[in-house]
Amino acid sequence: MKKVLEVINKKVLEVRKDFNMKLTNNFSLEEFECKCGCIMPEFVKKNVQELAENLQVIRDIYGKIDLTNAYRCKDHNADVGGSANSQHLKGKAADIKSSDIDPGDMAAIVDDLMKCESFKLGGVGIYNTFTHVDIRGTRARWSKTAKK
Repeated sequence: MKKVLEVINKKVLEVRKDFNMKLTNNFSLEEFECKCGCIMPEFVKKNVQELAENLQVIRDIYGKIDLTNAYRCKDHNADVGGSANSQHLKGKAADIKSSDIDPGDMAAIVDDLMKCESFKLGGVGIYNTFTHVDIRGTRARWSKTAKK
């Protein structure tokens, strides 16, 4: 029994260490975790690292941005009405917002960064309260804003 508890405690410490892992100057792994509290699969972490590096470009130029959503497990993605082929499932997408930049302007900024290859090519979606950005490797654009 003592041996089992030692293994469990070691695993808990590894998860805590991973959870607090710094990905860039301003982003930690914790910010990209699924909101349901599940453990992020290892294969997703490489994508999250690349996404964080790209988001750091925005933060370096335009200041603080908040992640409202990043990686989502399949169950949480279904719960929030996400697309079955969502880039969030792969750890390649984040929904971001800024207190200083509205979603449409943020989308234009990210689009410009992608055009000048400072941000990996991917998807940009405009919503009422946030901007979706992803690093899928192909261009995708959409707007799902409700008229006020």
